[in-house]
Amino acid sequence: MASVTNALVAPVLSPHSGPAQAVAVAVELPQHAGLSDCLLYEVSTYPLPEPGQLVRVPLGKRTVAGVVWSLDPLPPPGLPIKPVADVLWALPPLSAAWRQLTAFAAGYYQRGLGELALQALPPELRKADAKQLAQRVRRLQQSVAKARAAGPAPADTSPSPPALPQDRPVLSAEQQAAVERVLPDIGAGRAATHLLFGATGSGKTEVYLRLAEAALAQGRQVLVMVPEINLTPQLERRFAERFPSHRLVSLHSSLTAAQRANHWLMAHLGLADLVLGTRLSVFTPLPQLGLVIVDEEHDPSYKQQDGARYSARDLAVYRGSLEGLPVLLGSATPSLESWQRAADGRYRRLDMPQRIGAGRMPALRLLDMRSAAGNTAAGKAALAPALLAALEERRARGEQSLLLLNRRGYAPVLHCSACDWKSQCSHCSAWRVYHKIDRTLRCHHCGWTDRVPKACPNCGNLDIAPLGRGTEKLAEQLSTLLPLARIARIDADSTRGVGSLESQLAAVHAGEVDVLVGTQMVTKGHDFRRMTLVAAVNPDGALFASDFRAAERLFALLMQAAGRAGRDAELAERSELWLQTWHPQHPVYAALARHDYPAFAQSQLHERSLAGLPPFSHLALLRADARDAQAATDFLLQASEHLRELTAQEGLDSILLYPPVPPPLARLADVERVQMLLESRSRPALQRLLSLAQPVLMALRTQHKGLIRWAVDVDPLAI
Repeated sequence: MASVTNALVAPVLSPHSGPAQAVAVAVELPQHAGLSDCLLYEVSTYPLPEPGQLVRVPLGKRTVAGVVWSLDPLPPPGLPIKPVADVLWALPPLSAAWRQLTAFAAGYYQRGLGELALQALPPELRKADAKQLAQRVRRLQQSVAKARAAGPAPADTSPSPPALPQDRPVLSAEQQAAVERVLPDIGAGRAATHLLFGATGSGKTEVYLRLAEAALAQGRQVLVMVPEINLTPQLERRFAERFPSHRLVSLHSSLTAAQRANHWLMAHLGLADLVLGTRLSVFTPLPQLGLVIVDEEHDPSYKQQDGARYSARDLAVYRGSLEGLPVLLGSATPSLESWQRAADGRYRRLDMPQRIGAGRMPALRLLDMRSAAGNTAAGKAALAPALLAALEERRARGEQSLLLLNRRGYAPVLHCSACDWKSQCSHCSAWRVYHKIDRTLRCHHCGWTDRVPKACPNCGNLDIAPLGRGTEKLAEQLSTLLPLARIARIDADSTRGVGSLESQLAAVHAGEVDVLVGTQMVTKGHDFRRMTLVAAVNPDGALFASDFRAAERLFALLMQAAGRAGRDAELAERSELWLQTWHPQHPVYAALARHDYPAFAQSQLHERSLAGLPPFSHLALLRADARDAQAATDFLLQASEHLRELTAQEGLDSILLYPPVPPPLARLADVERVQMLLESRSRPALQRLLSLAQPVLMALRTQHKGLIRWAVDVDPLAI
């Protein structure tokens, strides 16, 4: 690990002895500006900034941050260029590998180079001038130097469940085998991607810790990626307690602007040994990186859903190949893309099917909602009498239960029985959700919120009522049906306050909760030792969705939820997963009953192969947004004609172009959305067409007087 050094001192500048030099600088430009990835600026002082150096340059009437990408010759006389305003000498240049990763992401995902490069930097650094940055770097280095002189200090973590002791536990045979497979790649600094297929509770985190220990012992840095912020505190605590003498920093959107800037700087300066972060952390510059770990690699949160729609998991794999280092992808339910790559030999699969200790996966019980008990459950409670009895039985024994309902709010819609009015969002093609606690109707897509009307706004009927159930209503009903039970609810609404998620999870771990009602937030990574019953209240909705990944996501969600039960050896034998379903014979549930992900994956991959869907083909969506749906459709129809001409000219006839259609959420925040699917068996062919399409789409937008916004989504999660 690089030792603490003085900040780079701004060199004494002198006039350049030769003619003025030009530098190509990546700056953040509007997506549809039609300008080059880099702009030329003049440097007439010596020394010259190196590629990767942060600078401030004039852009229009503003002065903005930029990254020097290359040294270029000056343009011909008569084409004057503006000079660089400032060079941020306090920071070492971003490495060639970092620039190559960013350039690859920009090209593959069809975005501007400056957009990717600048958005990967913390906002505070994009605004800082040279003097401010030098002062910040100096303070950080002094702080770290003092901390090292004073000895190990606790990392910046939040309250979380009781931690494991610092002593390393004895590895199981499966854990030991997994560690031994990866260790040689760390020792040799060799690029390799490993897929750690481990059941929930099999000890994947301990494998992460052992491999991180090996990388740290070589003086290397470790990047650990997690899909969601709520998984960060507990994993951060595990790493902090195992490595008290190493500097650990986190990178995610819940940090303040100052924290994020400081943590990024510590990583880039080599002052941090461990970086724990969410999606954007894949772009963190780490001069001594030796290992990348991607936890829950299957999680869709790794795919950015707006702007530059990159996959952080896939970029992590590319980064490992680029920098010559091992990447470990961990999951109990790997993505089918990763599973197939392991089958093809591109990834090395490491299996850990057994839970550590005497823990076991809970047995599956399907509650047929077509039966008399199911019909009863369709009434006020939404829970069958047998399930209610099971919840009370667990409470009486001092055990805990989890009810999974992946829908927050009190009810998904408010309804008038007289005129059939529903709480439609005025700005989206979606319903506004009824939240009883604050008596609001809230759109979960655009955020439009309004008070609940006292009467139907359409006919004046006073009898308007909620339809369906969300977690808020389910928790309220349980409080009535199980008066002795202590009920808690964890979802995006109940955890908005700072530290609220950590405090609620701590209450669950402390045994202060009998029944936990939650969304998918509570299904991943949490070690609930007293939990013996997990029940999915309404899982059928995903079975017949139009999204071809729906079954894969449902299986992963339910397997992850099941993994919260049966983790304590003393309680494992009576741990169960209950599913209230109208389709008990569905193949997804049959595979789930056997806890047989390999069989499920094989079946899904066979269907995907027959249908020509990923991972056996490659997809891209061309999206168009406008105030008028017909205008967006016309834009895509015109684009389709040009793309067909390009495919013929370039010999790319194998690419299929489908007609434009609206997505499931056709209108969002008063903007109409239409999309067109492109499909190809050849990834290079698809990339070639998308690259050729850029100037065509720019020109088409100009013809539409800029009223259309378009974007490309490569490897979309849904179509």
